[in-house]
Amino acid sequence: MKSKTAWLLSVLLVIGIILTGCQPKGDAKEATTTPANSEASDNPLSGKKIALVMQQNLGTFSAQYIEGVKEQVEKFGGTVTVFTSEGDLAKMASNLDAAVNQGVDGILIDHGTKEALNQGVQNAVDKGIPVVAFDAGVEVEGITVLEQGDQKMAEMTLEKLKNDANGEANIVKIWVAGFAPMERRQVAYEQFLNENPGIKEISTFGAATQNTALDTQSQMEAVLKQYPNEGEITAVWAAWDEFAKGAVRAIEQAGRTDIKVYSIDMSDEDLQMIQKDNSPWVASAAVDPMDIGRIQVRYLYQKINGETPEEKVVLESVFVDAEKLPKETVTTNDLHEYIEGWGASEQGYTEALKELENQ
Repeated sequence: MKSKTAWLLSVLLVIGIILTGCQPKGDAKEATTTPANSEASDNPLSGKKIALVMQQNLGTFSAQYIEGVKEQVEKFGGTVTVFTSEGDLAKMASNLDAAVNQGVDGILIDHGTKEALNQGVQNAVDKGIPVVAFDAGVEVEGITVLEQGDQKMAEMTLEKLKNDANGEANIVKIWVAGFAPMERRQVAYEQFLNENPGIKEISTFGAATQNTALDTQSQMEAVLKQYPNEGEITAVWAAWDEFAKGAVRAIEQAGRTDIKVYSIDMSDEDLQMIQKDNSPWVASAAVDPMDIGRIQVRYLYQKINGETPEEKVVLESVFVDAEKLPKETVTTNDLHEYIEGWGASEQGYTEALKELENQ
């Protein structure tokens, strides 16, 4: 009897151990990536936990930017947690605090204002967590901020508009305040109007919402009704590709073939629209969104490695002219074959990072 009891106790103990090992360990609040090569590495830079804190995640540009971030972190053997804030700056500040409190190895910031983020970024720096921001108005000593060369991109597109219109045009501007890159683009725009009296702004609007392209389309439809005759509107200058998408759809649906659209930023969805027959969207200036993500990660890893990269990094922008695109449909992955300087940027690489990536 004793032997049977002992045997039963042993069986129950084994079952208990197995069940204990199968219990869940808790739910993650944010999805994280898994490195493509998860084998152990002796490199001290591998296995890092990175947080990406975004003001908003809208459209294909943001999707491709996130893809670039994840791709580069995974190549470095790390993992990424993405915090999106739906355009809510208070939520963004809270997400930043959460990333700091989780003790991540590095923080990437996408957009945001100094009023919302300065304190959280300072907390990260005080705790020794490296921070690299993209197109953010953050002003904290010790971080690196990336921007797209916004004034140059605005100048390139506006110059193309002027040349196409022979210096005489009535234009609609779609723009919104409150974003660092938009503010920089506006500086170039105002200077351009001052220097070109033949270019006249007849209407301006714009708002960043969760349905920016759709809302812009509705607003552009109203502007087209206000100026229904051919020649009353020469062109639309959109300071963001989400604005351009809405404007293009409104122009196409109204059957207006007399209006051209010039913009900033580029994504696969944008390219599809630009390549349509008789598309009003004729040009854009941009940096490859995937490259932006990759480059931002490289500068973050430089800082994690104890290096001190420059505090301000201007990304190399490219002008995309619809006339240079082939008849067959291409994506941003193919764009380098037709547009010089597009994609595969080496910005931010160091020998140490190349060695890490090779491992």
